[in-house]
Formats: sequence, C-alpha cells, structure tokens
Amino acid sequence: MVLKTRVTEMLGIEHPVIQGGMHYVGYAELAAAVSNAGGLGLITALTQPSPDALREEIRKCKKLTSKPFGVNLTLLPALAPPDYPAYAQVVIDEGIKIVETAGRSPDEFIKLFDKHGVIVIHKCTQIKHAKTAARLGAKIISLDGFECAGHPGEKDIGNYVLAARGREELDVPFVVSGGVSNGFQLAAALALGAEGVNCGTRFMATKEAPIHDNIKQALVKGDENDTTLIFRSLNNTERVFKNTTSAKVVQIEKEKPGDFQAIRPYVRGENYRKSFQETGNTDDSCWSCGTVMGLIHDVPTCKELIERMAPSASPRSGACNRGSEPCGARSQASTFEFGRQAPRDTPRRVTSTARPRNCLTLASGVAVRARDALPRTLEV
Repeated sequence: MVLKTRVTEMLGIEHPVIQGGMHYVGYAELAAAVSNAGGLGLITALTQPSPDALREEIRKCKKLTSKPFGVNLTLLPALAPPDYPAYAQVVIDEGIKIVETAGRSPDEFIKLFDKHGVIVIHKCTQIKHAKTAARLGAKIISLDGFECAGHPGEKDIGNYVLAARGREELDVPFVVSGGVSNGFQLAAALALGAEGVNCGTRFMATKEAPIHDNIKQALVKGDENDTTLIFRSLNNTERVFKNTTSAKVVQIEKEKPGDFQAIRPYVRGENYRKSFQETGNTDDSCWSCGTVMGLIHDVPTCKELIERMAPSASPRSGACNRGSEPCGARSQASTFEFGRQAPRDTPRRVTSTARPRNCLTLASGVAVRARDALPRTLEV
C-alpha cells in the first residue's frame, strides 16, 4: 500500500517521511540510506567545512543512491558567518532539486532557489513565518514544534496546536517536525492536516547514522525528560541533551544572561563534532536532541524504521512491541491519497475498500493498526 500526499508527489518519494538536517549527522551515508528506504534524505550543508567539501559530499551521495535527496541550509547567528551564498551556489551547480531552509532571514535564499527550480522546504516555528516563506516561494513548510531538537524558536508552541493552525492558515502543503518517532504519530500528523513528517533525532538512532554508538545508546536509554534548553538569554533557544556541560551553560546564563563569551567554551561546535565523530563522550559537549527520546527504544536500519512508520501492504502482527510499532495494515486498496483540496472545516470520510480489525481508519483513507484501537472510523 502506498500513502500518496502532495509532499510525496512533489518530492518524488514513496513515503511521506523526511530526514531533517542535523549538524554532524547529516552526511551522505545517512541521506542515501533514508532515500533508498523511500523517504527523503538530506545532507546538512554547514556540517561540511567548505562549499567545495559540500560539493564532494553531494557527489558521494549521488553514488550511493539514485533516489531523490536534498540539502539542508540553516541560517543562524554566528560570530563568523559561513559563506552562505557559496554553499547555495554549490547546491544549484550540482543540480540538487530539493533544499530544506531554516533559520533567520531566509528570504534571499528562498527566492534564489525558487528561481532555479529548486523545491524549497522551509522549516519554521511560527505560522506567520510559514506564510511569509510560502509567499517568497517555499513550496512545502516544515512546522517545527517546541518538542524538536535544535532550535524550537522563542514562542514554545507544541505541534498539537501548530499543525492544526497550519491546516487553518496554509495553502501550501506542510509536514510536522519535532517529536516524531513512529507510525501512530505519522497518522496523527495526517489527521491534523499535515502531509508528512520530518524526523531528526529518531534518525540519529539508526544503524546508518554516522555518529558514535555511545550517542545512539544515550538516545535509547534517555526519555522525554532528558533534554534542556540553552541560549534562552540570547533569544536563540536550543534544545540539547541534559548533561553536566549543558547544566553548566544553563547556570552561567542565569548568572550572566546574554553573555555569549561566558558560555562560549562549553558550546563550541568542535566539542559537538568530537563527541559525535571521535570520542562518543555524551557529557562533555552540548549536542542537539529532542524529547522524542522517550519514544526511541532501539537502533534499527533506516529501511526498518521507515517501513514500520509508513503504511505497508505486507501483513503485520496486531501486537506492538516497544521498539517496533507497526503502522499500516492489510488493505485491498493499493493507494491512498491525502491532502486534496477539501474544505478545511468539512469532515472527510474513509475511501479505503477494506479495514482489518483493531485499526483506526483516518479520513485520509489510511488504516493504522493500533495497540488497543477499537474498529471505528475517525472523521477529521
């Protein structure tokens, strides 16, 4: 069974699952593995030390997959900003057709990519920013809820409200980003009006993620209470793993609010890189991860993860284990479509031709096997 949304059609992917950009994680190996599994993999541009290095990473990914993949370009405040235009030009020169933008003042780059026929997925934390991005040329919006890893914005709006507001306000398709780990959440995102999901932290805990196994195991052992927020006093909030280093940063910010130099030694990007790529020390750097840790119980391959998140035509057991929640169920229908232009306030009924027991069938037509679900139909 194929779950078809405007997002899958626009991006040329099989499943509405995107692997978001992640610093020191989003390399060619992971992007290719996600794309080969039917999702959309993304290379993180600024993880590469130079535009030329990004070019080589893109070419490496092309050798690893023939499926669509993209590049993430995040624009954040920095003491010495990278050469964003040069990175953007590499993306264009290498023929990349999908870019995820994020961060502040992306106007110039959204317009640039749109001019060259690149599909822009803009990640943002507020509806007003999403509407602006769409007006500038972004074709898909990634709504990043407060649950997310990295930068959740300064308004602290969770996905349950943010996605519903997206359905009310946005004319372009959007995906839910932040806190997503399993098929139940994908189904919930679709029910709220989204046409896919974006996952970051969950893909860190996969076999192909090119980071130290200690980091992956920390995600498995952690739960939803094991993150903290830094940079609050700088109005550049970041959600990171809760450890002695991030606790020290939080304390310094309380004592010296807004003083970046006081915390700079503890938040250096090089510390982050060493933890992920060399030492595996989970305690001596500030590294991004999300509250979704509470839903991470194993380290599967990207293919295994996406197949159990997205609807599948293969028969599945009704039992759901902690680490492998099957999403999807047998159906006589081969394709379901979602995201057509139904009035926002009009309930949409099921169009599937068969529904097994113990499934919730969404108005999108997606049958989702749930642990204790009654055989009934939801209307959204």
